[in-house]
Amino acid sequence: MSLSNVARASRRGFLAAVALSALAAFPATAQTLVEGQHYTRIKNPQPVGSGKKIEVLEFFSYGCPHCRDLDPELVAWQKSIPADVEFRRVPVDYGREQWAVLAKAYYTLEALGVEEKLTPEVFAALHDKKTPLYQDKAFFDWAATKGLDRKKVEDAYNSFGVTSKFNRSRAIAKDYNVQSVPLVIVDGKFQVSSDKVGSHAAMPTAINQLITKARAERPKS
Repeated sequence: MSLSNVARASRRGFLAAVALSALAAFPATAQTLVEGQHYTRIKNPQPVGSGKKIEVLEFFSYGCPHCRDLDPELVAWQKSIPADVEFRRVPVDYGREQWAVLAKAYYTLEALGVEEKLTPEVFAALHDKKTPLYQDKAFFDWAATKGLDRKKVEDAYNSFGVTSKFNRSRAIAKDYNVQSVPLVIVDGKFQVSSDKVGSHAAMPTAINQLITKARAERPKS
């Protein structure tokens, strides 16, 4: 299936989920999330990689249009992220070659220290300009237009470090049994997504409430 077909199918599924969950949705100003309705408690919590900090993971793909729509909300949320919270993105590929390229592209930008700056531009290039960044050579060429050294980009893309992070991301997605994106996991134990809380705009409020809940459930030092 082409990336465009995957995107259309993904969007249809998302809209259907939103319609079915409309009655369960809560407004961005709501005070309390309802377990099993707005979020799920993971039966087998996973260890976090953030140490004493509360970990917030976003499972996503550059190829996912809903991830693109959620991105501005998360970018704004990160500007006021609590000091005891660590946010990390985890790209997924579901075994799709095109999404695998995009996952490695994410880790390449991260390795070069430009992921935060260029991620919105990657989304725009893919979804607005239809630039085929899911082809590695096209990604290298595009990165060069953003002022990056093409050879350094290619070397980073093919490096052991990026390959290791990519393989690790697959393992993490498997551990959490990630079936759809975007999906946010808070502290290895709470799962929340836009369709469950009604909109992308409601996600920051939902994440903050789950951070508070996770903080309260952590052992007191």
